[in-house]
Amino acid sequence: MTSVRTQRNGPVLEIVLDRPRANAIDATTSRALGAVFIELRDDPSLRVGIVTGAGERFFSAGWDLKSGAVESPDRDWGPGGFAGLTELFDVGKPVIAAVNGLAAGGGFELVLACDLVVAAEHAEFFLPEARLGVIADSGGVFHLPRRLPHVIAMEMLFTGRRMSASEALTRGLVNAVTSAAEVLPRARQLAESVCASAPLAIGAYKEILLQTENLPLPEAYRVMRSDACAVYQRLRGSEDAKEGPRAFAEKRAARWHGC
Repeated sequence: MTSVRTQRNGPVLEIVLDRPRANAIDATTSRALGAVFIELRDDPSLRVGIVTGAGERFFSAGWDLKSGAVESPDRDWGPGGFAGLTELFDVGKPVIAAVNGLAAGGGFELVLACDLVVAAEHAEFFLPEARLGVIADSGGVFHLPRRLPHVIAMEMLFTGRRMSASEALTRGLVNAVTSAAEVLPRARQLAESVCASAPLAIGAYKEILLQTENLPLPEAYRVMRSDACAVYQRLRGSEDAKEGPRAFAEKRAARWHGC
């Protein structure tokens, strides 16, 4: 049985991590996830990805500690880094995490690598690495202090304390909290909303944010206007940039072509 399942719903690619009992990720599973996220990146017919876990208890327990005991320290996680996404910086398309349960360690880091997050009411988020003698070096150490107040991020990193879905919503770490049965439907609604926007505009947002994060504002403007933001440059002279205002004036839905 494969540990990663996919399903296409039009322009949306749904990715299910299915590795009982805790959806833990070994090197083989990480490379399989990476192949799927690269498919999302490279297929022009795909607009959005949704990643979730099988079952209702775990989104993902993160790194498979049992396999880690026998795998080489120089294990190959694949071109996207751990879980296939944490170091795949050029996806250019939104990825939504549908968190159906516990997101621990690398599972939480996979969530942090996503753009939008829907969580079940019983979901929890935590990084236990420091208590295991390692650190959250697949993005947690970078993302968490940027998403949360400094003292809260430090508490989670230093102590491994758990954050509930309701607290995550209050702190702006997730977009929505739903019942367990509604997690995937709500993520699909988000994906549908994204697909109503122009694909080049979405790609330009992702590109600009990646290229300008933490830059002073004048420098951020300079980079945005430069060749470093090629998708933005394409957007400015695109047919879609003309189609949007035209559709608005004609009181109809826009017909996007991605060019």
